[in-house]
Amino acid sequence: MLDSDPAPDTPSGRQTPGKDDELRTALVEVERSVLEVVRGNPDTVRLALAAIFAGGHVLLEDVPGVGKTTLARALARALGCSFSRVQFTADLLPSDVTGVHVLEPNGALRFKKGPLFAHVVLADEINRASPKTQSALLEAMAEGQVSVDDETLLLPPPFVVLATQNPVEHHGAYPLPESQLDRFMVCLTLGYPPAADERRLIVQNRTADDALNHLAAVLDPTSVRALMAQVKSLPLSDVVAGYLLDLVTATRRHAAVELGCSPRGSIAWAALCRARAVLQGRAFVLPDDVKATAAV
Repeated sequence: MLDSDPAPDTPSGRQTPGKDDELRTALVEVERSVLEVVRGNPDTVRLALAAIFAGGHVLLEDVPGVGKTTLARALARALGCSFSRVQFTADLLPSDVTGVHVLEPNGALRFKKGPLFAHVVLADEINRASPKTQSALLEAMAEGQVSVDDETLLLPPPFVVLATQNPVEHHGAYPLPESQLDRFMVCLTLGYPPAADERRLIVQNRTADDALNHLAAVLDPTSVRALMAQVKSLPLSDVVAGYLLDLVTATRRHAAVELGCSPRGSIAWAALCRARAVLQGRAFVLPDDVKATAAV
């Protein structure tokens, strides 16, 4: 910790009661609700929430069956946001994701929205689709809009892409290029749950759908946008910003790093640090926030 920073989790460091306090209470409930469904992964859940409130997108990279889809659905349900899932395959077309104009019986053209028009979009096995289809996500992820023919359509805010890929199976897969990987704020893994949590799942004999059916919405899109605005307005001291930038600069100069962090990456990292601070009930960012988010 730097001398100029206030101590974490002290009364003087917490936000004043009021609307922010209500949102903080709701955040605790969101985290608790999601962890009731996704057992044994509190750090991953918190980082995914931090990325969402920082306005970023999440790449879940792990083997099948560990709960990637369940996590995405639980987050959408707890946040009270609409959800859609796209199974990426080799024959998936860009229009299958963004939407397409259809001809009505009266001869008029009507735009039929694709699955991107949801608050939380699960791009399942994103590396199974061709680069052309993968690129259909880039405009949506960067600007919150899609362009179809000569029309530009805004996506509903908040807009979050949670993509999954299997790091072990490479048959029939298209590796994500650096330009697309750079659009994801964090890359997370769930891993296998602790033995005690997995034993509980076996004994309870309850599927993920059963658990999700009992998960109630804690927030709504308006509240999520308010939290995102709160994160964006959180001040970042010159000392912490300098510490973060020193680490970014080191990635660009170190011989063991093939490609250093981009300016877009450093801005996203700072936003993630702000979101982590808000999730922990602080109105300031600590060097510990930088350290905790450095490897994601």
